[in-house]
Formats: sequence, C-alpha cells, structure tokens
Amino acid sequence: MADNPLPDGRDEPGVRIPPPLIFTSFLLAGLWFDSPWFTGEMTAAWQMGAGGIWAGLWLGLIIVCFLDHLASGTNVEPWRPTTKVIQSGPYAWSRNPIYLGMAGFCEGIALMGASWGALIAVIPAMLVIHFHIIKKEERYLAAKFGDEYLDYKARVRPWL
Repeated sequence: MADNPLPDGRDEPGVRIPPPLIFTSFLLAGLWFDSPWFTGEMTAAWQMGAGGIWAGLWLGLIIVCFLDHLASGTNVEPWRPTTKVIQSGPYAWSRNPIYLGMAGFCEGIALMGASWGALIAVIPAMLVIHFHIIKKEERYLAAKFGDEYLDYKARVRPWL
C-alpha cells in the first residue's frame, strides 16, 4: 500500500484533537449542568458504587486495547502513523473499542455524579468522535492498507 496515503504526503489520519479531550469536555459540561458535585454535595453510595464499577469495566477495555497496540507495535494515538490493522482481542468484535470504552467510562462517571446532563452529553461526544475522528481514521486506513482494512471493515461492526 501507499507509504504516504494522504495527498500531502503525511502518514497519519489528520486528527488534531485528542479524543480523550473531546470526551472529557462533554463530560465536564454535562456534570456542570446538573451534578450535585458542582455544589459541593455528595451523591448516594449506590450511585458511586454502580458508576464506579461501570466506569472501571470500560476503563479495563481501554487498557486491554492499549496493551494490544503495544504488543502489535502500532501507535494508539490517532495523530501518529498506524503500522498494523489490529484484528484480534476487542478489535475482533468492534472497530472502535477504545472510543466505545471512553463513552462507557463517561457513562459511569455520569452515574457517579448523578448527572443526566453528563449522560446525555455522551451522545454529542460520540457524534463528534464519529464525524471528526473516525471518518478521518477510516479514510486513512483504507488508503494505507487497502483491501486488508476494507475486508476487516466489512466483517467487523464499528461499535458492538
């Protein structure tokens, strides 16, 4: 495949904003909107526990994906070159397990903070991720890896 798949010769998808920053921005805006945390109050123990477990499970997925990237010798950061299409582990059932994990993590924090605003904010965060990050990544991967990526894309769903 092409060594420099983008027209300007760069070997990266052109992502400029780190995805965790996008999720964090929407999460904080949602928490600010209606979480008792911003008035100095605590939330119920069950909310803290359930939200913590939910967030922890999704954080575990993110860590597994990060370790898969390390083991495969490819970059996890979407602004750096991808050297391999990972098709095993969580990537065997989702093309975007890290973003899925980030969304689930935010849901857990929203539950911990008793915040409908933060829970709802996951939706626009995912839309920004989809249209401004994933679309760039998919164009880049198709240009760089060709049929290997296109076959993977046809076989594996973007989310679950």
